[in-house]
Amino acid sequence: MTFNAFRDQKNALLAGAAIAVALAASPMVASAQEYNFRLPHVTSATEPVNDAALRFAELVEERSDGRIAVEVYPGGQLGTNLEMYEQVRLGAPLIILADPGYLADFVPDFGILNGPYLLDQPGDFQRILEDEWFAGMVDRLRDESEFELLALNWFFGDRNVISNQPVETVDDFQGLSIRVPPNIMWIATFEALGARGEQIAWPEVYGALASGVVDAAEAPLGSIYGASLHENGDTISMTGHFYAWIGLMMNDEIFAEMPEDLQQVLLSSALDAGDYLTELVQARQSDFIETFEEAGITFVHEVDRDGMREATLSVYEEFPEWTPGLLETVRGILDN
Repeated sequence: MTFNAFRDQKNALLAGAAIAVALAASPMVASAQEYNFRLPHVTSATEPVNDAALRFAELVEERSDGRIAVEVYPGGQLGTNLEMYEQVRLGAPLIILADPGYLADFVPDFGILNGPYLLDQPGDFQRILEDEWFAGMVDRLRDESEFELLALNWFFGDRNVISNQPVETVDDFQGLSIRVPPNIMWIATFEALGARGEQIAWPEVYGALASGVVDAAEAPLGSIYGASLHENGDTISMTGHFYAWIGLMMNDEIFAEMPEDLQQVLLSSALDAGDYLTELVQARQSDFIETFEEAGITFVHEVDRDGMREATLSVYEEFPEWTPGLLETVRGILDN
């Protein structure tokens, strides 16, 4: 699928959902200094990201002395990721998870942050967050869309493949049917590896694996466990094809109209919750592996990541809307 065809398909989906979303988006209940937000996400209540969302809500309430309330809705209760993005654009009082893959629909350059094998280790991402280039990206997102990015330092985990067969080399991807989200970077990555990406909403992945609609799925270990995907796949291959970083964002006009001290509460709480999640994900990695092994899951650690990195280099050439020299810019940040 070409970039433009993918964009047209996604725009059609969003246009069709816009009316329903507008009706569902209730106004913010607020007095001069009281704000109520919902924080929805599609992952389960048992995943680390939900713990981080709850931590954010606690910090906000504490630091605002109760002037801001945040209620967390896990498990896709308020819709899909695309629907939640559209709700925020329409001015709904939501604080939602920000993902570079989805942000690329509004500022294409964000897509590079989801590139395959971009990072050698999770900590490398901090160099990007501290660079002037990233500050400019935050400004561009505000100017070119309706989003205020509060943080992007939430480490979601390294994404690995679960299936009923080991994936050790690029050859093992050939013809593999694998679930991917509606994200052009994911689709292009698995096409480059020789797999066949099937776009399936996250809450439907369990059934898709169980029924054989797809042969495999990919996600961080916490998400694989939270969705119980290990009940339908017996092998987890530690391909580490993406180091996934997410964050929080909201409608820019709502944010701009808030008192400055409450803006700072949201910003500092989002960053601190991101640090909390990053530590939590890294600390739980070995626990998840142990839990999976006790459940009979086989782990494949000997993976040809160099070969996979080489096979996916072409992905970075498939985005005509990127700023010229973008990869060189980001590589320069990471290599300093």
